[in-house]
Amino acid sequence: MSYTLQEVNGCTKKLVFNFEQLDLTKEIKVAVKEKQKTVNLKGFRKGKAPLDMVEKFFGPQIETDALNRFIQNKLYEAINKEQLKVVGYPAFENMKYDAGKSVKFDALVEVFPEIDLKDMKGYTFTSEKVEVTAADLEEMKKNYLGSKAEMIELSDEKAALAKGHFAVINFAGEKEDGERPESMKGEEFLLEIGSNQFIPGFEEGLIGMKKGEKRVVSLNFPAEYHVEELKNAPVKFEVDLIEIKEKKFPELTDELAKTFGYESVDDFMTKNKESIKNSKERATNEKLHQSILEKLVKENSFDVPQALIEQQENYLKEDLKKNLKSQGFNDDMVGEYFNRWAADMKEKAVFQVRSGLILDQLATKYEITTGEEDLNKKIEETAKVSGLNAEQIRAYYMSDEKVKKNLTFAIREEKTFAKIKEIVTIV
Repeated sequence: MSYTLQEVNGCTKKLVFNFEQLDLTKEIKVAVKEKQKTVNLKGFRKGKAPLDMVEKFFGPQIETDALNRFIQNKLYEAINKEQLKVVGYPAFENMKYDAGKSVKFDALVEVFPEIDLKDMKGYTFTSEKVEVTAADLEEMKKNYLGSKAEMIELSDEKAALAKGHFAVINFAGEKEDGERPESMKGEEFLLEIGSNQFIPGFEEGLIGMKKGEKRVVSLNFPAEYHVEELKNAPVKFEVDLIEIKEKKFPELTDELAKTFGYESVDDFMTKNKESIKNSKERATNEKLHQSILEKLVKENSFDVPQALIEQQENYLKEDLKKNLKSQGFNDDMVGEYFNRWAADMKEKAVFQVRSGLILDQLATKYEITTGEEDLNKKIEETAKVSGLNAEQIRAYYMSDEKVKKNLTFAIREEKTFAKIKEIVTIV
C-alpha cells in the first residue's frame, strides 16, 4: 500500500503518500491530449498540432498537469478505499517531487465526525401552554380594519400622550457640540407612540405630554447605530406636541367581513382564531425545539469540520447581507456590521452545524425517512394555514429540485423532533 492513514482529530484525517517508483506515462499521455485541444502552434489549426510537438513545446507544464492528475487520482482511490465521508477540499503539504522518479505528499481531509450521543431519556423540557386571548383577537381585528380606520384628534384637551396614541410633533435634535443637523429635524411629524420608529428612549420620553406642551428629551444613540460618528453619542431633542390623535376603527360587520374574503363575522373570527392558534403553536414549538437543541449540543461534545462551519458562516452572511441591504445599508456599512458581529456569527454557525449533525445522526438512528406522502401532507397543511391553493404550493415546491430538497429536509427534521419528544419529558 502506497499510503498510511493517520487520525489528526475526530473530523480530520491525514493520508501520507509515498511513491518511491513513479511512472507518469499514462497521465502524461492524457495531459498532452488535453493540452492539444487548446494550443495554437504556427502552421496548425487550433487543436490540430501533433502530439509530439505539443509535448516538446509545453513539456514542463504537461509534466505538472500529469503529476497533479496522478496525485488527485491516488487521493480519490484512497478516500474510496477507506470509505471516508469527506467534507470540503483537501489540503496538501510536505510535497517532495523528484522529477520522473518519485513523489511524497500528505493530504489532510476533513470528514463527517462519528458522534456517540448520550441517552436522552432523563431530559426534561418545558413547553408553554397555547391560548388565544381576547387581546389577540382584538389586535388581529385592528390589523384588518387598520386600512379603513380614521385618524381623529382627541377631544379632551387635557389628555396625556400614551402608548398607542399618535403624536403630531415638531422636533429638532442637537448634538453634544451644539450642531443641529437637518436630518434631526421634523415638522408636523406623525409618530405612533410604541412603534419604535425613533431611536430607543425618544418615544418613551414623550409619554405624558399634553397638547401644546414643549419638552426636551435627552438620550444617547444606540451603540450599534449605523452612522459611525453617532454611535453612543449624546443628543437632546426639543419637542413641541401639536396634537394627540388616535385611530377610530369601524365596527366589524358581515358586509365588512366579506370584503376581507370571509362569509360573515363568525367566519372571520373562527378562521382567524384558528390562524392565531396555529401561529402560536409554531412559535411554541420553535422555542421548545431550540431548547432541545441547546441541551443536545451542550451534552454532546465532538470535533466539527471547519469546512462546514465556514460554509454555514457564508450562508448566514449572505442572508444577513440581503436583509441589511433592504434596510438601506451600503457595502461599507455591511462590512462594518460583519466585523463588529463576527464572533457572534461564528458562534451561531458552529451551533447550527453541531445541532444539524446531531439531528442527522438521530434521524439515521431512528430510521426516519421522507416520501411523497410526507410531502403531500406538508403541502396540505401549508395550504390550510396560509389560505393558498394546494396545487399552487405543490407547483412551487416541485418546480425546483433544490426547493423540494429543502422542504424534504425540513420534514425530516420535524419528524426527528417528534421522535425526540417521545423519548424526553415535556412539561
